[in-house]
Amino acid sequence: MTTPTLPERTGGQILVDALRIHGTDTAYCVPGESFLAVIDALYHARDAIRLIVCRQEGGAAHMAEAHGKLTGEPGICFVTRGPGSTNASIAVHTARQDSTPLIVFIGQVGRDALGREAWQEIDYRHMFGHIAKWVDQVDDARRLPEYISRAFHVATSGRPGPVVLALPEDMLTDLVTVPDAPRYRRSGAAPTQEAMDGLAAELQRADRPLVVLGGGGWTREASADITAFAAHFDLPVACAFRRQDLIDNLDDRYIGEAGLGMDPRIAQRVRDADLVIAVGARLGETTTQGYALLDVPHPKQRLVHVHADPGELGHVYHADVPVNASMPAFARAARLLKPAGPARWSDWTRAARADQLDHIEPPPGMPGDVDLGRVMVHLRDTLPADTIVSNGAGNYTLWVQRFWRYRGMRSQLAPTSGTMGYGLPAAIAAKLVHPGRTALCFAGDGCFLMNGQELATAVQYELNVIVIVVNNAMYGSIRMHQERHHPGNVWGTALRNPDFAALARSYGAHGETVTRTDDFPAALERARAAGKPALIELQVSPEALSPKLTVSMLRG
Repeated sequence: MTTPTLPERTGGQILVDALRIHGTDTAYCVPGESFLAVIDALYHARDAIRLIVCRQEGGAAHMAEAHGKLTGEPGICFVTRGPGSTNASIAVHTARQDSTPLIVFIGQVGRDALGREAWQEIDYRHMFGHIAKWVDQVDDARRLPEYISRAFHVATSGRPGPVVLALPEDMLTDLVTVPDAPRYRRSGAAPTQEAMDGLAAELQRADRPLVVLGGGGWTREASADITAFAAHFDLPVACAFRRQDLIDNLDDRYIGEAGLGMDPRIAQRVRDADLVIAVGARLGETTTQGYALLDVPHPKQRLVHVHADPGELGHVYHADVPVNASMPAFARAARLLKPAGPARWSDWTRAARADQLDHIEPPPGMPGDVDLGRVMVHLRDTLPADTIVSNGAGNYTLWVQRFWRYRGMRSQLAPTSGTMGYGLPAAIAAKLVHPGRTALCFAGDGCFLMNGQELATAVQYELNVIVIVVNNAMYGSIRMHQERHHPGNVWGTALRNPDFAALARSYGAHGETVTRTDDFPAALERARAAGKPALIELQVSPEALSPKLTVSMLRG
């Protein structure tokens, strides 16, 4: 039997062939001359891999990161060397803190010029060494199948995260002969019987248990399994910062978000709990109110901590029952646990749920002619249940996180890293992955202008996202801290903004401005019916810093 002769291929072709083998159907980029050989190979693979050309590498990488969140498969992004890589680095950091599978390919200078500080040269191992899960450079085209296979495995296994691979320009044009690697298979730890017995024992001794869901690596099946586990034991379930879609918010056991701006009643319940079951959540600064809700290193609450990364267990908190497991594996095992009898804490769960239902009703009398609380209630009462909501960072997000009701995996795209400019690129990725669903982006005025140019990308690819720009003419969260620590000394936080609606129209999108709450419903209907990307600017009072705080309150 003769062995078939392998054809010669360029490095760029080998790379694109590998992406196809590993299931990639979409790649995001800003083109650069350093990886023209890859772009040429993508041209020949255009029926299999969509190439979404963006306006800035930060936007492209955010789209790829959101793609990874939505699909559970690595988002793929190509950027050029130097400035292209530095622009993309913000999304690498987001993927790291959000535990999102992401692979960023960076064009690199030719191998003959490496180490000479050639034009736009950067040593990416040093640049990304702390924030990427793995970073390397492919110097031999014959090793591309190996490197790309490893990239997919590293990005998805254990705690998911970002991988960065640098691609020397001349390597991509080399003609070599090499076999392809097979499609990757993700791996994850499963909980031991000892760990599950430990969880069962903790539940038997508890009177005030509380589940906190968070982290990455979740699937729809895992979400359903953990919801069933909570139902079997009648457990109250809080979600960590910007992970509110891990359980249907209409579920009678969902009690709200443990994150920035959390309901003080949730914070008190964490303090009062005698058992905290943290599933996937790192129990980071935002979820623990600066590590104050649980004592470091050994909380007074009994702690069951489930995480895919063994290095996270014991990193900050000593758990009474540490469980190293992937979310799907743990959730499946938890669903099979049987309660020993009726839950002793049902009143505790019902009270927490009642607090949540009270919390999502907007308070009256907020300043200004546009009441964001009422806007949010109209949106949640009007838009489809499967709407995907995205946002970046800023005080405007407090209204979104408090008043929207997320109906399940994956309907929330929001960076736990607190990245501004994330919302619009994420909404574009959502519309690409789920074209039949509504993609709703919230952005503050400062937040929108960090990646607002990607509205041109939405128009180019006919992705009918809806963008709501909350314009209070300032960097609102910084102004809030400024008023707290330096009252009356307003400096460096005011913004003079463009006409956002006119800006949207200049891109070819639908755009309009709302200055009164009562005018919003009609504006929303026009945006939904526009047949193209749409932007609604809400002109809100700078007096309203959050759903429960005004400038006047801080000044006394």
